[in-house]
Amino acid sequence: MSDSQSAVVEQDAPEIAKRSAASPTKPRRQPRYNVILWDDSEHTFDYVISMLQQLFGHELGRAKSMAAEVDANGRVICLTTTMEHAELKMEQIHAFGKDPMATKCAGSMSASIEPIS
Repeated sequence: MSDSQSAVVEQDAPEIAKRSAASPTKPRRQPRYNVILWDDSEHTFDYVISMLQQLFGHELGRAKSMAAEVDANGRVICLTTTMEHAELKMEQIHAFGKDPMATKCAGSMSASIEPIS
């Protein structure tokens, strides 16, 4: 192909600036949700700590602190994330199973999700 047959279209700089100002490229963030773990009298501290480490990847110190908080306050926020991820983590808590160290334990702990304000 010779130079006489090729064409290059150039845009003026002001036109490009107008277009980019009219359509911002910043993506919108998805709404965030808290995964809430609820206290009960059936599960041991070791169970809660183990669950928080396995499901959420919390360090031992953080998991112990969260276990103490759920015991003292009746609830603790395990994670803040998108709705789909929060639903998955809530389901994982519900499916974690009963505490083998607690004889009166009937099943998993309770969890819920709530939108952050």
